[in-house]
Amino acid sequence: MPDLPPDLPRLRTIETFLTFALAHVQDAIATAEQREAELRARRPRRVPPAFVLSYLREGGRPVPDSIHAGDCRMTSRNTKPVGATEARRLLADGHVSACAVCRADSELGVLE
Repeated sequence: MPDLPPDLPRLRTIETFLTFALAHVQDAIATAEQREAELRARRPRRVPPAFVLSYLREGGRPVPDSIHAGDCRMTSRNTKPVGATEARRLLADGHVSACAVCRADSELGVLE
């Protein structure tokens, strides 16, 4: 912190300057926030796929593991969007299981 002058008139001058500077910065922040809000409103939101097939890595190769609802947070890093028909087929064939958290099988009408 810089040394401040000891007398009241100069301290009041510094206070006035800082008050105006703060108001200027707050106006700039408000303008930037408004601009970002407008940009966010224009961007289309990414719609997750209805279902995803989650893969595990075994021996460096992807191995199908489980079916999840598209917005499930329990998927692995490696996923592939699949349609409802493909998801039902994979579950019915027994190649993969349904996620125990999002219960994609219930949503698909397939009971394991």
